[in-house]
Parts: sequence; C-alpha cells; structure tokens
Amino acid sequence: MEFIALILFVFSTSGTPGPNNIMILTSGVNHGIRDSLPHVFGVNTGFLVMIICVGLGIMSLFQQWPLLHQLIQILGIGYLLYLAFKIATMPVNNELNSDKKPFSFLQAAAFQWVNPKAWIICVSAIVAFSTPNNNVIEQVLIISGFYFVFGLPCSFAWLMVGKWLQNILTHEVYVKRFNRIMAIILLTSLYPMLSETITAFTA
Repeated sequence: MEFIALILFVFSTSGTPGPNNIMILTSGVNHGIRDSLPHVFGVNTGFLVMIICVGLGIMSLFQQWPLLHQLIQILGIGYLLYLAFKIATMPVNNELNSDKKPFSFLQAAAFQWVNPKAWIICVSAIVAFSTPNNNVIEQVLIISGFYFVFGLPCSFAWLMVGKWLQNILTHEVYVKRFNRIMAIILLTSLYPMLSETITAFTA
C-alpha cells in the first residue's frame, strides 16, 4: 500500500468542501469551537466505522441488492435538503438561539450513513487502496486509521475558519446571510449525487 498516496488522497477528500465540512464551518460560526467539538469527533469517528463496515462486507450487500444503495442515496439527499433548510432558517440572535444546539457526537457519526459524499469517498478509498488478498482486514483498518488521523486536522481547520468568521460576522444580519450562503453551497454539493440517482432510475 502506498502510504504517501493514501495520505494525499485523505487530505484531498477530507479537506475539500462537502456536507461535513460545510456543516462544521457553519457550526463554528453559530456555536463556536468548544460546543462544536462533539460534531468534529463524531464525523471522523463515524467515518472510521463506516469504512470498516463497508470494507468488510456491506459492499457485497449492495452488489446483491442495488436498490438498497439507491434507497440510501435517496434518504441521504432528502436529509441533506432538510439540513440545508434548517441552516438557512437558523435563528441567530442570542435569545432565539439559546435552545439551538450543534450536532451531538452520535448525530454526527450517524450522519455519515446518509451523507452522499461520505459513501463516494469510502468506496473510492477501499477500491483504490486495497487488494483482494488475505490481508483485507489489515488493509481496511489502515485506510480507516489514516482517515481518522489525517482527516481530523482537516475538520479542525474548517472549524477554526468558522470561529474566525464568527469574530467577523458580529451582526445578526451577516450571520443570517452566511447561513443562507452555506445552505446554498450544501445544496450545490448534492448536484453530482442527485444527477447520478436520477440517471439510475431513468436508465
């Protein structure tokens, strides 16, 4: 296994914009660093578990029942549409936002299973950096471990940018505009998966 290539792959896929990073960035703006830490660790732990599960057997289920994968895609797209709406309409003043809480560790971890980009990255990493031999378990554990170790700094970087923007977006109107822009970017990130799903059903 080419470790340097795997590290570069992890950084390029974990550091680019996607549902996880957009939501972490938004959480940093609206909730700050400390309250967003469970979200960050939940994302990376959940993705680690996801790679292990997919690498050790779930892909065989998708080969037997392709509709299962399409169903997960549809659920993921629907949930992300809901999240985009929630981000766009999130109250930002202190009084209204006092009861609003960021993602918990478990919510962020569970979100990986309906995150279209997470599925694409997970499958791509396993296909690109594993070979069908007797060390499949070892290879999957290495890939998942690399994603946790090198993906975590990427998540923290997005969170720090969110905190930095929080110090700049001091007016309620600016935060509202920021949230709406993030909601639009989140919707835009769904376009490739939405196109693939529509093509699968119309083919």
